[in-house]
Amino acid sequence: MKRIEFRYNSLEDYLIANPLSIDTQMDNGGGALFSAKGREIEASVLFADISSFSSTTKGLSSTETLIYLNHFFTWITAEGLVESTGIVDKYIGDEIMIVFSNQFGSKNSFIDALKTARAIGDRDPWDFRPHIGIARGIVTIGYVGTPHKYNCSVFGYFVNLAKRCASVKHDEEAGASIVFPKNLWEEKLFDQIFPPVIKRDVKGKAFGHHQNWKMVHRGKEKMKNMDEIELVEIHKTTIWIPSITAAERAKEALLVLREKGNNKPTLE
Repeated sequence: MKRIEFRYNSLEDYLIANPLSIDTQMDNGGGALFSAKGREIEASVLFADISSFSSTTKGLSSTETLIYLNHFFTWITAEGLVESTGIVDKYIGDEIMIVFSNQFGSKNSFIDALKTARAIGDRDPWDFRPHIGIARGIVTIGYVGTPHKYNCSVFGYFVNLAKRCASVKHDEEAGASIVFPKNLWEEKLFDQIFPPVIKRDVKGKAFGHHQNWKMVHRGKEKMKNMDEIELVEIHKTTIWIPSITAAERAKEALLVLREKGNNKPTLE
């Protein structure tokens, strides 16, 4: 009988299905108890956010901003851009956080994260130009909060490092950018994960190729509240300029909703 592979839909699914490495209650020093429940794993964490989010949404209403953000998140999660071994952890402002691990089926969690980052950059018809950061190491998947309200998420140094990598500013105008610690990189990966685009004539015959991703060894950089870390950046050298941007589409969508009576402003 063929073995059925289980696909975790969330980090909480994973915790429920596996033994915890920590499961206890502790005293806060004043007599109140708090829980510590979770499981340590090795994982690669990917953060992606929207380029120029503040300036782009400055001209949008609050409802248009909601539409714009959900467009971004749906574009990443619902269009096959995330490798099957990735679990979307959360949405924070304009950021999405995705976790990859051999516990979820990865043979190499960093490569799966990198492939996801490349797919996001290659298929960006709305010109979001996301900044992407990736880091890999030991993290803890656990519950945070109290019995009144809690979330399941992933914690640790490498989560913070991935977030810091996503915030690195690149020197050239580019499409999507991917930043990660140099110690994760193997030179042979570039042509495997970022293959050149084959040029074809009108009959479909190949006559050449071009590379639309560029790798830059950035050297050591000081990360906020962290030590200096040697970084690698890979960014898209071509930019897709859509006939209508995602921000403009959000404005048009809201007008259509109002015409249909599906948006009734509460504050006039």
